[in-house]
Amino acid sequence: MAFEGLSERLQNAVSTVGKKGKLTEADLKQMMREVRLALLEADVNYQVVKKFVKQVNERAIGSDVLQALSPTQQVVKIVNEELTELMGGQQVDLNFSTKPPTIVMMVGLQGAGKTTTAGKIAALVNKERHMRPLLIAADVYRPAAVDQLKTIGQQLGFPVYEEGTSAKPVDIVRRGLEKAAMDGRDFVLIDTAGRLHVDQVLMDELKDIKALAQPDDILLTVDAMTGQDAVNVAQAFNDQLGITGLVLTKLDGDTRGGAALSMRSITGQAIKFIGSGEKLTDLERFHPDRMANRILGMGDMMTLIEKAQQDFDQAEAEKMAERIKENTFDFDDFLAQMDQMANMGPLEDLIKLIPGMNKLPGINDVKMDPKDMAHMRAIVLSMTKEERSNPDMISQSRRKRIAKGSARPLMEVNRLIKQFNQSKQMMNQMANGNMSGMEKLMSGMGGMGGGNGLFKGDKLAQLAMKRYARKVKKLKKKRHKK
Repeated sequence: MAFEGLSERLQNAVSTVGKKGKLTEADLKQMMREVRLALLEADVNYQVVKKFVKQVNERAIGSDVLQALSPTQQVVKIVNEELTELMGGQQVDLNFSTKPPTIVMMVGLQGAGKTTTAGKIAALVNKERHMRPLLIAADVYRPAAVDQLKTIGQQLGFPVYEEGTSAKPVDIVRRGLEKAAMDGRDFVLIDTAGRLHVDQVLMDELKDIKALAQPDDILLTVDAMTGQDAVNVAQAFNDQLGITGLVLTKLDGDTRGGAALSMRSITGQAIKFIGSGEKLTDLERFHPDRMANRILGMGDMMTLIEKAQQDFDQAEAEKMAERIKENTFDFDDFLAQMDQMANMGPLEDLIKLIPGMNKLPGINDVKMDPKDMAHMRAIVLSMTKEERSNPDMISQSRRKRIAKGSARPLMEVNRLIKQFNQSKQMMNQMANGNMSGMEKLMSGMGGMGGGNGLFKGDKLAQLAMKRYARKVKKLKKKRHKK
C-alpha cells in the first residue's frame, strides 16, 4: 500500500496534539520533530524535508495558531496544505495540441513500466476524450519490446506502428508520424528505448527523436520503489532532455513514498500520472491535494466518486436507484452491483478512500478474496429466477437446495440472505431521505476515539468530511448555473 509507513507515522505525529485542547510551542516542536523523522524515514530528500518543516513551523507560529479556538485543526490544515504544495499544488494534465495530432514521447530506464504506461495513457485518452491513438514502437534494443507494445495494442484495439528491430529509431518515428497523419490519428505515443542506467548514447538518441517529433509532452516514467534513485534519474533526464512531466509506477508497492514527495521540488516538473496496478486501466491522474489527504488518513472521496462514475453504467445505476427506492431491489440487482464493484478495484483500497476508515480496528486486514466473490455468485446463481426476483419466498427447504446446488454450507447461504436483507433495508431508508440507515452503519463501525459515531473523536476525518461537503456544494452550484 502506497505511503503506508509514512501515513501511519504522520498520523501518529498529528494525533499527539489532537488530544490537547490548547497547544504550546513545545507541543508544536515535538510534533514537527516526529514529522521530520517520518519524512526522512520515507526516503524524502533531506533538503526537501528541511524546507517543508521550516514552512510549516513559520505558518503555525506566525498565524497565531497556538491561540486559536481549534489549534489542532489549524495545524492539520497547515500540514495538509504544505504537503499538497510539496507535491505540486494543482493537478496538471497532458499538453493537448490545438492542432492534431497530440504527440507524447515516453522516456525512462528499463524496467520502470514505460511501455505498459504508454498503453494505459492511450486507453485513458480514448475513453475520456474519444481520441484515436497510434503507438509507435521505437525501442529497438530491448528484446521483445516491440512484441510487448504490439500485444498491448491488440488488447486495447489500437494500431501499433513498428518496423522490427533493424531500422533506426529516428527513421521509425518519422515514418510512424507520417502514418498517423495519413490515417487521421489524433494522439500519438512514442515508446522510446530505455537503458539500465542513464548514458550519453541514450540521451543523444532521445534528443534526435525530440528534434524530429516536436512532442507536446515528454513523459518520464520512473519506478517509485527505487526511492531517491528515481529522483536522481528524473533530475538527469530533465537536465539533458527537458521533460514536461512524470509518471510514477509501482506506487501501490512503495510503502514509503519518498519519490512522490521529492519529485516536484527537486525537478520542478509535475507528476501527471501514477500507476497503481498491472491492469491497463490501473492509471490515475495525480492530484496533490487528494494524495495529501490520503497520507494524512483523511480519505479521498473525490477519487472514490470518480471511480464509481467511470466503472458504473449511469443508466443502470439510475434504474437500480429507483428499484432501491421502490423497495424492489432483488438478487439480480445484487449480482449486477457486485460485478460493478469488482470493476472498481480491490475492496481494501476503496475502503481506505473513505475518511476515518483507516482508523477502524482491523481495517488493514479487510480483504475481499476473489474466492468469496465466486462463492456468493455461486449461491445467487443456484437460486431460481423466481427466487432471485422475490427473495422473500426463499424458505428453509429452498435454502437447503441452494446450498446443495452451490456446494456451499447452509450457514453461508443464510448469512448471505441476511446481509442482503439488511443492505436492502438500509439502502431503502437512505434513498427515501431517512439517514438512520447510514447512522446505524456508521455507529456500528467501531466507535473511534471512544465515541459512538464513525467520525466522533477523529479530527482528521471530521476535517476531511467538511472539505468534501464544501466541494460537493461547489459542484452543485456549478451544475445549477449550467
